[in-house]
Amino acid sequence: MMDMFSLKDRVVAVIGSGSGIGQAVAEATAAQGAHTVCLDLNREAAEATAARIAAAGAQASAQRIELADEADVRTRLSELAARHGRLDGLVCTPAVNVRKPLLQYTMPEFDKVVGLNLRANFVALQAAGQIMTAQGHGSIVLFSSIRAVSTEPGQSVYAMTKAGIIQLAKTAATEWAKHGVRVNVVGPGVVETPLTAGIKNDPDWYNAYAAKNPMNRWAQPREMAGPAVFLLSEAASYITGTVIFADGGWLAADGRFTPKGM
Repeated sequence: MMDMFSLKDRVVAVIGSGSGIGQAVAEATAAQGAHTVCLDLNREAAEATAARIAAAGAQASAQRIELADEADVRTRLSELAARHGRLDGLVCTPAVNVRKPLLQYTMPEFDKVVGLNLRANFVALQAAGQIMTAQGHGSIVLFSSIRAVSTEPGQSVYAMTKAGIIQLAKTAATEWAKHGVRVNVVGPGVVETPLTAGIKNDPDWYNAYAAKNPMNRWAQPREMAGPAVFLLSEAASYITGTVIFADGGWLAADGRFTPKGM
């Protein structure tokens, strides 16, 4: 049964592997036997992740990728598929957020968030899908958020894009299943990453988020790696078009008063 979770001899590209969740996913896929291609805007960070993987005795390489540049994304994925003879898996983690009330949002800020969170993810999804449908197999994992379902003041555009990611994945899953390609989504709760560093530095805000979920804590990036590896593996061979919310129970709890003794 353990072999069901193995990624041995597979080629998996992880976009955003220079830090945070992407880094944890890259290290986890390599630990499961994949040749992991670490892709990040920061080439040095991607190379550092690949070096750590190699030091642990696993296989990895690194390249710079400009996720916001359509031509670069298509070129990088096509080149690595040609180099390795295939592309078995793609994980795309990068996102950006501008926390601001709706009435104060500017169009440049709107374009920035939508440009990376939706447009760039669409390009990566489409580029990988073209390769995988042609070869007849593959698994793609995109990253959404609990904000796709439950939002809060200041999260309008971010929440919109994260909901859009889910619909993109579901549509791709329905179109590409006949070609042997699965597409799924991981929806993190609050995770300690560079994106959330500002919240962590505010004790009241940090503690309020920790108290919101039944586990009473934030997640670590490595806790998002397990769901991603699962969705890439044969253990998830009949799973496509779905979302795994790794949120510590955030969406299961409505925040009502807990009576004594409960």
